[in-house]
Amino acid sequence: MERIKLHDKCFKVSIPYSKIEESIKTVAEQLNRDYKDVENPLFLSVLNGSFMFTADLMKSVNFNCEISFIKLSSYSGVESTGEIKQIIGINKPLKGRSVVIIEDIVDTGATIEELYGLLEKEGVKDIRICTLLLKPDAYKKDIDINYVALRIPNDFIVGFGLDYNELGRQYKDIYVLDNSGS
Repeated sequence: MERIKLHDKCFKVSIPYSKIEESIKTVAEQLNRDYKDVENPLFLSVLNGSFMFTADLMKSVNFNCEISFIKLSSYSGVESTGEIKQIIGINKPLKGRSVVIIEDIVDTGATIEELYGLLEKEGVKDIRICTLLLKPDAYKKDIDINYVALRIPNDFIVGFGLDYNELGRQYKDIYVLDNSGS
C-alpha cells in the first residue's frame, strides 16, 4: 500500500521492505564478523518497536547467542515525552556478559542512555547498540551506535514495528507522515 491512515493521520511509503531487508542483512554480516569468537552474547531487544527488526536480524545471525526482551517507553502520540518508563525489565543474569541492544529507532538517544546505564549497573562486560533506524540530526548523546541499518531524516515514521498510538506496527514497509493532506 502506498498510503495508510492511522487514527487522524495519513502516511506514505518512505522505505520499501526490500531496502529494509537488504540493510538488515548487511548489519547481520557485521555482527557475524564481530561476534564469531564471542562466547554466548545476549541480544536485548527493546519492545515493542524492535520485534520485527529483531526477528529478521536473528534469521541471519550465524553464531550461538541468547535473546531477551525489555520494554521501555518514551513516546506519546508522535512526540517523545523525554521520560523513560521501564515496563518489562531485564530477566537474565548480565554480569560479565557481552550485550547487544537491539532498537527499532534511535532519535534523541534518551532510551539508549537509560538502558546503557541500567546495563552498566548490572556489570555487563561489553555493550553495543544495533538499530534499524538512526536519526542523526536528532541524536544528541555520546554513546556510540555501533550497528545502523538505515539513517533517516528526523521525520515521524510508522510500520515495520513502529507505531502511531499503537497502530501501524504490522506493515512491512516504513511510512512517513504525509502532510500533503491527500
